[in-house]
Amino acid sequence: KAFTFHGRNRRQWIKGFSLHLSWKNSLFNLSQDENERIVLVDNKCKCARITSRIIPSAEDPSQDIVERNIRIIVPLNSRENISDPTSPMRTKFVYHLSDLCKKCDTREVELEDQVVTASQSNICDRDTETCYTYDRNKCYTNRVKLNYRGQTKMVETALTPDSCYPD
Repeated sequence: KAFTFHGRNRRQWIKGFSLHLSWKNSLFNLSQDENERIVLVDNKCKCARITSRIIPSAEDPSQDIVERNIRIIVPLNSRENISDPTSPMRTKFVYHLSDLCKKCDTREVELEDQVVTASQSNICDRDTETCYTYDRNKCYTNRVKLNYRGQTKMVETALTPDSCYPD
């Protein structure tokens, strides 16, 4: 499934807009602390977080179900190209659950007495995802014009200085 948010006018956006969705799947014989939430996805690039917890079913209290919560925060001042402060403001945000939940890191697993390398997703070959906000742990730079003593030069500048210049 995909969630799409768009608007032509930034005034349409409500500051701090957050979308909370949940869906439930039936599960049997699972145990977990009642209030414990497990973080399935915490995607800083897309400003999305998915958690789940096991709760008793309202229809049949002898069964447990999985409750999943999806929180998406739409960044209001995001640019089409986050590395270019002169690019137009982003007005369309697309979220694919399959992309948010994919786990591409490979692991060695034993399968029929053989050790094989596998990942939990089969969609890892796609292009890198579009980020809607900065990953504060990554260094973003851009070339800008600098006028100094009558001369104009193109210089590289840090858009996230804390990540680009460690102590």
